[in-house]
Amino acid sequence: MGQTIIDTIRQEFSDLPDAAQWVRLVLRLGLAVVLGALIGWERERREAAAGLRTHMLVCLGTALFVLVPQQAGLSDADMSRVIQGLVAGVGFLGAGAVIKQTQSGQVHGLTTAAGIWSTAAIGVAVGMGREATAIVSAVTVVVILGLLLRIEERMGGKPVRDREPPPGN
Repeated sequence: MGQTIIDTIRQEFSDLPDAAQWVRLVLRLGLAVVLGALIGWERERREAAAGLRTHMLVCLGTALFVLVPQQAGLSDADMSRVIQGLVAGVGFLGAGAVIKQTQSGQVHGLTTAAGIWSTAAIGVAVGMGREATAIVSAVTVVVILGLLLRIEERMGGKPVRDREPPPGN
């Protein structure tokens, strides 16, 4: 009976048969969390609707959604369908962050939605084993969100804020 339990447990964890697979999994998922946190921290500082935890979870989730099918040996065509589903699903998530105020006609949350979408793409890159591409992309996103906002404000443009509108508006 004890041997049956041990064998069953071993079979249940057989998706990572060796140390290399464990290291690959931990490295990719860990990097996805770190890169999502980098973007989320920038959004958190701006008090955006989606902050640190949201971006970490989006990046981790999308990395996992491509990593597992890749480990299972899905074909390129099947992986393409997985990624198509992710793009559509994350687009729906981002759409929930966009708010149009009926009285003023102002739209809020577009930058948050774009940040979520970009974070998901970075998660896909990490999950596919394109770590360098993911790192460069995450740094680029942070530069766009942070540095370009300051440049935009200094050029005399209206301050760009991606905060949720006050209640009652």
